[in-house]
Amino acid sequence: MDSDKQAELRRYDDRAMSRLAAAELAPPELDGVGSLPAYLRAPYLHYQAMAAELIRPQHSVLELGSGTGSHTLALASSGARVIATDISLHSLKYLKRRLDAQGVAVQTLVADMEALPFADNAFDVVACAGSLSYGDPARVDSEIRRVLRPGGCFICMDSLNHNPVYRVNRLIHCYRGNRTRSTLARMPNLARIKQISRMFLASKVRYFGALSFVMPVMVSVIGQERSSRFSDWFDHCVDIRRSAFKFVLVAQNLDKS
Repeated sequence: MDSDKQAELRRYDDRAMSRLAAAELAPPELDGVGSLPAYLRAPYLHYQAMAAELIRPQHSVLELGSGTGSHTLALASSGARVIATDISLHSLKYLKRRLDAQGVAVQTLVADMEALPFADNAFDVVACAGSLSYGDPARVDSEIRRVLRPGGCFICMDSLNHNPVYRVNRLIHCYRGNRTRSTLARMPNLARIKQISRMFLASKVRYFGALSFVMPVMVSVIGQERSSRFSDWFDHCVDIRRSAFKFVLVAQNLDKS
């Protein structure tokens, strides 16, 4: 395991162990969308809506980079068999404990998304929320393709790395030790989205949050509800691919020809 991955593992293990020791079992929905200001919620809500639309009870679903389960409930609510994976054992322990408290059945497994311990064609759906930058793009994409069944579906939400404001902010977090340099280098861009889409016969991408960096100021002037509506309108009416904060990719009918 490389040094950056070890650093990420230590950080997420430490965070989860702290929560476990304090018995902080926040409901999963309050650690995801519910914890965010309204103007940041749109991509998360769309990700959840796509999961609800596409995942069926008979499906087998793999979640990559599950962390403490902020987005796992959206997958498990379908009634499908969900396996939540992460390199952080303690994060998965926290995930399992909090979802068990909600009466939601989820299997957890420590796994590296660059080398998944599953057979070929094992899953109907692979889902990933905010974790693509934690693995080598070529290896991760290859593993997604390998474990998905023919006709499979990939649902992904993540940050985009074109807007210079967001890039500077992430660089500051890197210097503060809150993220590693490799995650900056691997942050998804339009080329990565196109690369993933080529694996499938059909794909659709929506972009969000081109104005997120000015929203705190707007909220102080016109209020949270109006600011959120304006942000959503702007994202919908303007081509924001190179200025977006987040994207949601839905790719279906895996092409294994």
